[in-house]
Amino acid sequence: MRRPRIKADGAGYYHCMSRFIERRHVFGPKEKERFLALMRNLAVFSGLEILTYALMDSHFHVLLHVPARRDLSDQELLERLRYLHTPPEVELIALQLQDFRRQGQDQAAEALKARFTYRMCEVSEFFKALKQRFSQYYNTREDRSGPLWEQRFKSILVERSEQALSTMAAYIDLNPVRAGLVSDPKDYRYSGYGEAMGGGKEARLGLRQLLQATRGRRVSWGKTQAAYRQHLYVQGRQKGLDPQGRAIRQGFTPEQVKKVLSEGGRLPMHELLRCWARHGVASERSRVRYFPACRGRFGAGRSDGLALGSQAFLEEIFQRYRGHFGPKRKSGARAMRHGDWGELCTLRSLRLQAVSHC
Repeated sequence: MRRPRIKADGAGYYHCMSRFIERRHVFGPKEKERFLALMRNLAVFSGLEILTYALMDSHFHVLLHVPARRDLSDQELLERLRYLHTPPEVELIALQLQDFRRQGQDQAAEALKARFTYRMCEVSEFFKALKQRFSQYYNTREDRSGPLWEQRFKSILVERSEQALSTMAAYIDLNPVRAGLVSDPKDYRYSGYGEAMGGGKEARLGLRQLLQATRGRRVSWGKTQAAYRQHLYVQGRQKGLDPQGRAIRQGFTPEQVKKVLSEGGRLPMHELLRCWARHGVASERSRVRYFPACRGRFGAGRSDGLALGSQAFLEEIFQRYRGHFGPKRKSGARAMRHGDWGELCTLRSLRLQAVSHC
């Protein structure tokens, strides 16, 4: 019996990840474009905000904001339905709502709306629909049947703080660099940062919302672009060299980081957030276990860290989900190991192989 997900009480931020069955490389350019279009449309329908993402060949990562539920007017519902249903279908629903309202049958009208609104502002329903719709598209095109995804998606609840959200966002946008697909994250088309640098309006809005969520004020794209690029390069710098002169942890050289910082202005120098790569070879199989992983080596269907944020945030989550943990456990927050993570904590200690090569 699987346990319910760790979720926020109301609005929350989540890093979610899922991979294809048998670690197949299903995502080619056409598949990524289709998945991205589905994700964008479903996000509008659901009222969710995609902050950033990375579509890799065998899996995906998404950082998103799930707002608190609110009542929708009939017109708002119809506007959202247009992102998932055909015009004739939406017109039929509109006529049904009009008839109910005209006849004074408000209860029937609300029941009709509830057939759609129960899926909104809900992270599980969002990814259920997204994975199902992509599976239908792919299986029909390839004339195949059966499951396409391995297990249910993994999720990490992320605190609304600059350190937690920016750290998680950088982890996601640096995936293509870590996998050796590009040397500069701006060159990867199928990531939030790469799409934004290519002019994508939705992707730029997502990164702006990321900064606005932590700074409490509107941030222009120009300032967002400069600040986030510096952040990525600081987070992704090399971890030194081994005796043979190879990078212990593959990443940007000090010269590359210095160049980006000199071009973009100031940012606090955080410790890098990168998976270690053996002998300096970037690999999609390197991972940090505090984040949702591309492989289930450490437990099927489990998200290793469960939640990430400050000590106070983790203690609040621990008390809310007290039944998930043993009776001897007295507190929730656990220090993150094998790196300088600042004040970030997690719900699991992960004493062994917190940073590993899958």
